[in-house]
Amino acid sequence: MKKVLIIIAALFLSVGAFASEVEKKGFLTTKWCADRGMFADCRIESVFCGYEECWRDQKEFSAKINGKIVLYVHDEGKSYEVDFGHKIHLGEVLEKAINRNEVTVIGSLHGDKIHANGFKAPPPPKKSFFKGCL
Repeated sequence: MKKVLIIIAALFLSVGAFASEVEKKGFLTTKWCADRGMFADCRIESVFCGYEECWRDQKEFSAKINGKIVLYVHDEGKSYEVDFGHKIHLGEVLEKAINRNEVTVIGSLHGDKIHANGFKAPPPPKKSFFKGCL
């Protein structure tokens, strides 16, 4: 009887662990840009120093990520801070997903923070040729 109760308890704990895995879809950008409603116009330098045009204040540029990366979910009108940890290389995130819409972040949700286990980025936009007069 004791073994059966232990197995049932382990089953409930494992189901609870899988239930906490979430997928959120939205616009992946920095907290500074999301707070100001700057989505398409957000500059990549805000990832490195936390705000736009920071190169004017700094004498030396650093490749260290100082800005907080957030996922703005349009349906909820809310942004979630994303912690990629050591599981996902930030270079891949910057190359494929930053300042892009329809990015899906997969991970565990703790309050307003997502601890990411993975992400899915949409394919890059197709190049188009503008035909017409300016």
